[in-house]
Amino acid sequence: MNIPVRGRVAVLSVHTSPLEQPGTGDAGGMNVYIAETATRMARRGVPVEIFTRATSSEQPPVAELAPGVLVRHIAAGPFEGLGKNDLPGQLCAFTAGVLRTEAHHEPGWYGAVHSHYWLSGQVGWLARDRWGVPLVHTAHTLARVKNAALAEGDEPEPMVRVIGEDQVVAEADRLTANTDTEARQLVELCGADPLRTVVIPPGVDLDRFRPGDRVAARARLGIPRDAVVLGFVGRIQRLKAPDVLLRAAAEMLRRDPGLRARLVVLVAGGPSGSGLAEPTSLQELAAHLGIADIVRFLPPQAGAALATVYRAADVMAVPSHNESFGLVALEAQACGTPVVAADVGGLPVAVADERSGLLVPGHGSEQWASALASVALDPARRERLAAGAVAHARDFSWDRTTDALLATYADAGREHAARLRRRLVAGIIEG
Repeated sequence: MNIPVRGRVAVLSVHTSPLEQPGTGDAGGMNVYIAETATRMARRGVPVEIFTRATSSEQPPVAELAPGVLVRHIAAGPFEGLGKNDLPGQLCAFTAGVLRTEAHHEPGWYGAVHSHYWLSGQVGWLARDRWGVPLVHTAHTLARVKNAALAEGDEPEPMVRVIGEDQVVAEADRLTANTDTEARQLVELCGADPLRTVVIPPGVDLDRFRPGDRVAARARLGIPRDAVVLGFVGRIQRLKAPDVLLRAAAEMLRRDPGLRARLVVLVAGGPSGSGLAEPTSLQELAAHLGIADIVRFLPPQAGAALATVYRAADVMAVPSHNESFGLVALEAQACGTPVVAADVGGLPVAVADERSGLLVPGHGSEQWASALASVALDPARRERLAAGAVAHARDFSWDRTTDALLATYADAGREHAARLRRRLVAGIIEG
């Protein structure tokens, strides 16, 4: 096949490693995105090296994620105890580690740089200039967008991030956005060039996440086959709003006390972000609402175990205050489980309202209770939405995402090379 990138792709993921388990700490959809696309690039003959910050002295300098995909752990600051807001002070050390790695190879070892999140973009900007290759950047979230939709009690993103994002947006050869909405936000809020902004939707692993036996899934989790199961998968933090699901479940029981004998709220994930300061807050909320007996907490799940959680649920809740896309919603739908999601960010793309699930305009417990009950307690509607969920998920795949990324690298590379030639010619003429 025609390889669209000469050399390797250097993927930068400063604050979180694709080797980490999504659902806790800073690991989430971005980790999945990087791992899935890097693996598929390597299968297409494009080697990938992922640079991330070392967080333990026990991590090897280099680890293999998949054939053709290496993860390089760069020492930058103390191994533990650093949050994302502490990392800007370590970017110089991280950048030095990245540049040292390239210096051990012949020129052209890396053919493109793809940075994920603004911290990585700061490093990518310097690497791009040093190596003479294009920089493609994926923001995943934007500070201005997050600050406009803060959950109660959450701290706003700092100004250093706002300024840093604007710098990366101005410097990147290409910006990729998950949705048209995100692309518009990049242009309107960050001054991005529309001609350098490309919409590339994320995907879902349709081999791993597919419809299965609900009764068997419930048996594996110790849930009665006739239970009414409401599910949540994700990091436990205010931004993801798992409290909305608990409050909605309590409201459902207030309306129908007899439902308590059958209702199960399944929560899979670990503390992250603001949740790290209050790791038992969700358990305490369940007790305060009087529903501790019906809430099941699971640690973050991976692979087949995660698919089992999706299949066991009658409906999955994605009540986030903001999502650039919402991979959990796609994964659940691919398993044949309808999704009730907040009508924010990229979720209206990830969920087809009234076809694969429902979108809720707000976070009130009464409206969420009504939406969840209308799916979970209505078998005919649930089955109709389940069929729509599978069909909707099939429109997304990591193969399609990967092909679009490789095409974007190639376009950016051609434009970058032409720009360098023009500068060289101009320099000769002026000289």
